[in-house]
Amino acid sequence: MARVAVVTGGNQGLGLALVRGLCAALEPGDIVYLTARSEARGRAALAEIGPVAPDLRFERIDVTDTATVAAAAGAMQARHGGVDIVISNAAARIGRETAPADQVAAFVDTNNHGTCRMLAHFLPILRRDARFLVVASSFGRLQLLPTHLHPLFDVATASLDGIEAAMEGYAAALRGGTAAAEGWPEWINVPSKIGQVASAKVAARLVQAERPHDGILVNAVCPGLIDTEASRPWFDDMSSAQSPEQAAVDVLWLALLPGGAAQPQGELVQFRKVLSWR
Repeated sequence: MARVAVVTGGNQGLGLALVRGLCAALEPGDIVYLTARSEARGRAALAEIGPVAPDLRFERIDVTDTATVAAAAGAMQARHGGVDIVISNAAARIGRETAPADQVAAFVDTNNHGTCRMLAHFLPILRRDARFLVVASSFGRLQLLPTHLHPLFDVATASLDGIEAAMEGYAAALRGGTAAAEGWPEWINVPSKIGQVASAKVAARLVQAERPHDGILVNAVCPGLIDTEASRPWFDDMSSAQSPEQAAVDVLWLALLPGGAAQPQGELVQFRKVLSWR
């Protein structure tokens, strides 16, 4: 049976490198979906990649729009009976010149609610031995929050809706000027990444409970520092940063773990090593 892979935010940066890597790793007859919010940019990225052995296709997914996520999942279920690899990579950028309170709503909607939309609609169509990755970062560790906020991200009992509610509460606190007093970190990337990793952990727990024998692995992954337009404004020294192609290597290793692999499951992985949550 042909394998089906899906990458969100696939038209640039790490997402484009992941699509290229999947096209190099998969076989003729397999299918790779490059997805993006903009059809024009997505199709331009397809043209940039050029001819490849797998069947490379464009599908529009705007992770801030539930309808496009649901439509894409429904279409892939109808065409292929499910998917084998999903890399939820689409992300919003943080602007240094914009106050955090003025950009937190859009940031959380893309990075956090977008992750949950992908999980909600693509988890049900994962085939046996499927791999679902949430691209996050090493900031996504509960230990970076004060302990009194830890119960908001209790991945042993929380639902995806509960994680979304926690992120909405954080965004409301930031907009209302109470976030610092409540103990939230100053940089909005930290709570957002914690929410993303928590969502992956909750999804892994649900998959293990509902489909324990299907070999499905759900993880979050930190690709490390990448030299992109999104990261350059935040770091004075980018000499140690990877190119998107270099960063894609270990992400693809996790996405392409062979059938029968049982670990990692529900973890945050960086450079093929599990990072501690607490």
